[in-house]
Amino acid sequence: QVQLVESGGGSVQAGGSLRLSCAASGYSDSRYCVGWFRQAPGKEREWVAHIDGYGGISYADSVKGRFTISKDNAKNTLYLQMTSLKPEDTAMYYCAGRGRWDQYCSSRTDSYVYWGQGTQVTVSS
Repeated sequence: QVQLVESGGGSVQAGGSLRLSCAASGYSDSRYCVGWFRQAPGKEREWVAHIDGYGGISYADSVKGRFTISKDNAKNTLYLQMTSLKPEDTAMYYCAGRGRWDQYCSSRTDSYVYWGQGTQVTVSS
């Protein structure tokens, strides 16, 4: 069974930085798709970034140039380095993984099978 556990959320002022981590367990090798999503109060969950089983990376336009996704295959850990944070980045951030055999990624929420419990990021102005 795949499990994803996020950490690293918190409260920062606008312009600050945070790094989120997601420890993954249960995948048989490192060639899997994982990504980050976020959900603000009263809004739908939205895709932020993903990294596929071959290292291919994509970002939502709203975070491009400010957020960096990376994966340490030796530690089975996914990261999201967030810089130049804005109040509109305030949300619960979720780590998500596709099925064990899905090496390529999608920005569709419903294409992800495994979800972490979420970690809160709050950016004040």
